[in-house]
Amino acid sequence: MSDTRPGDGTLSPELRAVLRRWADEGGALATRAGVVLLAADGLRDAEISRRLGVSRQTVGSWRQRWTSAGIDGLEHRPRTGRPATVDEAEVVTRTLLAPGGSGASRAVARELGLSHATVAGIRRRWRLVPDEPVSPSVPTRPPLPGADVWVMGLYVDGLRGVLLAGTRLVPSPPATSGTVIGADVLAGLDRSLDAALASASASTRRDGAGPGEGPGAGVGTDHAASRRQGRTTAVAPGSAGAAGGWAGGAAPGEPHRDPAHAVGTTGAFGADPGQVPADSSGPGSGGRRVAGTRPAPPDVDSRARSADVGASDRALAGYLAQASRRHPDLALHAVTLWDDASDGAPAPATDTPQPPGTTGIVTCHHIPARSTWRTFLRAMIALDSTSHPESSRRVYLDLAAELERYAAGCPDDPQHTVRWLRENVAGHLGAESAKAGSARGHTWSGVNQIDLGSFNECVVIETVRLSGTITRGEIAHRTGLTQQSVSRIARSLLDRGILIEDAQLRATSGKPRTPVRLRGAAAHALGIHIDPELLTAVVIDLDGAIVCTRTRSVSADTDPAEFVERVAALGRETLAEAGGAVRPDGFLGIGVAVPGPVDIASGTVLGPPLMSAWGDLPLLYLLKDHFPCPVIMEKDSTAAAAGERWIGRDRRARDFAYLYLGTGVGTGLYLNGDIYRGVSANAGEFGQLCAIALGRVDKDGRPEILPECNPPVSVPDLAARGGLRPVATTGGSTAAYLAVGRAAAAGDRAAAAAVREVAQAVGRGALGLIDLLDIDLIVLGGPFFTDDVADFYLAEIARTVNEFPTARRLRRVEVEPSVLSAGAAAVGAASTIFHATFTPRLRGRETRARHLPTG
Repeated sequence: MSDTRPGDGTLSPELRAVLRRWADEGGALATRAGVVLLAADGLRDAEISRRLGVSRQTVGSWRQRWTSAGIDGLEHRPRTGRPATVDEAEVVTRTLLAPGGSGASRAVARELGLSHATVAGIRRRWRLVPDEPVSPSVPTRPPLPGADVWVMGLYVDGLRGVLLAGTRLVPSPPATSGTVIGADVLAGLDRSLDAALASASASTRRDGAGPGEGPGAGVGTDHAASRRQGRTTAVAPGSAGAAGGWAGGAAPGEPHRDPAHAVGTTGAFGADPGQVPADSSGPGSGGRRVAGTRPAPPDVDSRARSADVGASDRALAGYLAQASRRHPDLALHAVTLWDDASDGAPAPATDTPQPPGTTGIVTCHHIPARSTWRTFLRAMIALDSTSHPESSRRVYLDLAAELERYAAGCPDDPQHTVRWLRENVAGHLGAESAKAGSARGHTWSGVNQIDLGSFNECVVIETVRLSGTITRGEIAHRTGLTQQSVSRIARSLLDRGILIEDAQLRATSGKPRTPVRLRGAAAHALGIHIDPELLTAVVIDLDGAIVCTRTRSVSADTDPAEFVERVAALGRETLAEAGGAVRPDGFLGIGVAVPGPVDIASGTVLGPPLMSAWGDLPLLYLLKDHFPCPVIMEKDSTAAAAGERWIGRDRRARDFAYLYLGTGVGTGLYLNGDIYRGVSANAGEFGQLCAIALGRVDKDGRPEILPECNPPVSVPDLAARGGLRPVATTGGSTAAYLAVGRAAAAGDRAAAAAVREVAQAVGRGALGLIDLLDIDLIVLGGPFFTDDVADFYLAEIARTVNEFPTARRLRRVEVEPSVLSAGAAAVGAASTIFHATFTPRLRGRETRARHLPTG
């Protein structure tokens, strides 16, 4: 076999670090890593074979796999046959997060090199039934009760790691598509965990821990470090490492095994399930240890260690008490991932550090016997994200950020711990009394009587909507459908009350033609706009006509619970005022428009401007407690664009950008026949685009927060600096803005200059949109695009986007006022319900289900 391989000497520092870690850990991966490292140092196959004690054929085989497949080739199992060890949590993770169709038992079995029967048995034990909603039974020790499992928190310090799970007896409704996290999130969590464990290790060593102790200790140097890293090692019975953790029982950080079921280590994706030495600590093993491990040395300072354990117990107890207060509606369970606080005999569960006065609230568990803590953590995250729309990527990206902050913190700080608790997204689950008091007495339950299962039906409705009134023959001509298909679809829509016939039109020849139009009373929706100073609710019909509207003042420091109740009360009052105009079988649902950024998947408002008290508020799922109908959330500028498209009909039947002038300037985009939301549904953040266009960045290159992109504040300030005497008002920044607008319309130079300066900044951002998207229509609207200032904005923005673009010779950009009223976001929020229900989409492009989720 040749002694040279392409790429043997081209190891990046990152790859070299990974391979050295594998070599230090011992086991099957150590040999593979050693082959590549020695080859990179220029050694020949014969010398590598002699040093590692393996055959030349083995050396050549692994060098060839490295050359052809890189590090992935080393991770995969090198031979056919069944692996000697199986990690059940890894099977569960791959099953749940596999792309469409590849999560079947046979597909997972082929990927992991397992038998179909083995994978099917694991799925039965975890109660993961194919083609049914996830309703797992997590086999921790003891098992987690309940059919609905949430990941609620994570605690990490220098001695232990604890996963906080929440359960309830009734399973959640099936998660909607697009809520499942991916391998990239799990990989990011792995990296953050590694950094956090390294930091904890450094802290433990500084506190006087013996060699090989601490969460970041090199894997393979002692059993405790191995189980912190999620790797399998065998521990001699009766050794210090065989002690139970803080919750009692066998060592919780290890993959607990019995002689009949050896358990190995597997990675999240592409790791080798069968390359871990079998457990040598079972009966008859004679207390053998895995190669590369050694017994933990005696404590160098038992008194200092006792103090560390006491501090860890107190910190964990405080964390659990905080969790009990934050999540009162779920049963909480602390699952030990690893624990080095107990070196002696297993501690009974009653010795667990419980929160003061909360005995029994938090139950204690160990990880399943056939899993490592890393794969168990991945499996719990996969279960949570596939069961609950609230458990979005953002939740676990927040966890990764918390771990990174811990890793970057000060290890000498005694309070240096990870104490991550997610927001109370599950609080609505126990609010049955709120539902009974607020929703059950109403009949507007939101149903899907308008069942549009046909793409062609949606095409016909869209054509009628854009035209206002149109004959069947014209529908066939515009859509390309046959006359027979159009007649059949029109007859069905007429029978269901969605279309209505107008008076017949005389024809020059043949029988008279009968045009059709949408029947406005066929469907209604409620839209709610949430603003830092004002709540607006509006009911509109299918034609976009406003049935009724109501407003209510609100302050940014309102308590979140009271705030949610005010929003719900406003919605109920608006629906009650609409009265008989809204038919129960035609009420489609509620759209809620909020300031961005928002996490649509989890229904959470993230740090809204001027609304700091409501940050990370799971608004969508709290509102669902009050309304037994479909409720969807949208960013306010995106909702306004949806409303513009729906109500603007043929005037907005092309691509456009909607510039929303509110508390901040945002953009809603309508591109390629649909609302463009982006990956996280936060497309259209406009302020930084303006800052970059104007060159307003700080010394680190971060775009500034432009005052000009907050018109109600910046316009009065600029007018005052220009010499306009401030008008005494009691309505805050909104009243001051309106006063300056009136002055500008009346000819005041300072007021006009202030409005024009803000319009210029907005125009520079709009110029970037035009050049980037190559569109020829900009629509201006929002609560601060008033009649008094409209001409200033329209003129200044139109001049900028037509004089400065690169392709200005090829297009003329129209800048037009919105067809919506000042309540554009509220009307748009209601329109999103119609948009989701009626807009024709091919299945591959759907971003919301045709059948809206039931409340």
